[in-house]
Amino acid sequence: WISWFLSSKGNEYFCEVEEDYILDRFNLTGLNTEVQNYSQALDLITDNLADEDYQDDLRGSLDIQARLLYGLIHARWIVTARGLQKMLEKYKKADFGRCPRVLCQSQSLLPVGLTDVPYEKSVKLYCGRCEDIYSPKSSRHGSIDGAYFGTSFPHLLFLVYPNLIPPKTGPAESSRGGGAAGAGEDAANARRRGVRVREDGEGAGEGIGEGISTATVALRADRYRPRIFGFHVNEIAKLQRWQEAVRDRQVSRLEQLEQQQVQAQQQQAQQQQ
Repeated sequence: WISWFLSSKGNEYFCEVEEDYILDRFNLTGLNTEVQNYSQALDLITDNLADEDYQDDLRGSLDIQARLLYGLIHARWIVTARGLQKMLEKYKKADFGRCPRVLCQSQSLLPVGLTDVPYEKSVKLYCGRCEDIYSPKSSRHGSIDGAYFGTSFPHLLFLVYPNLIPPKTGPAESSRGGGAAGAGEDAANARRRGVRVREDGEGAGEGIGEGISTATVALRADRYRPRIFGFHVNEIAKLQRWQEAVRDRQVSRLEQLEQQQVQAQQQQAQQQQ
């Protein structure tokens, strides 16, 4: 079953989970509460389920549950030492694609989930150079559940293999220091959170094109934060502080320009009157 699943179109992101890992019930702790017909689905994955053991009307449902079970096992497997090694081989061959951003110079991508809960978010692709996420090009890959890879995998891979962390390119290193950028980080984050709260509470039904400024839209955009088992990664890194500071300066410039435009329009209206 596993060989058939891995050879199916759209499942190229998955690696083969070793049978010894699947047969160790300790590794599957808690999955019986998330998968219906757990025992039969597990027997189907390990090729221990005969055709006469289940009826034709349950065949489709059991196959769906087997896919779910294998995906959840896969998310646990790829954060083990052997699982990381298998995914590392796929990463070196760029099986997950390359970053579309020009300055990333075709950096290889890694799959990542935005949540560890199945049936909530589809898989995304993480770039270690720009630290951003992208949607897969293929619709077959875009429909894969992100929980089958988890939120920790790519960042744990770079933690275990630090020599694989791609170098960052951009402005001079001197412009990335803590200084004023680090001092204003908390205030800037609080400001962004405040704007998002106001927008979610008041303008949820409004279109972006009507009554919402460009600066407001920029503040609304949320940035991906790498995590390992729920803990933020590189949140206080110099590069990230520099990026946040640049963004805040750009937003301030947009706000000033928009205020000047509003004042100019008001003056024109008064002159016409």
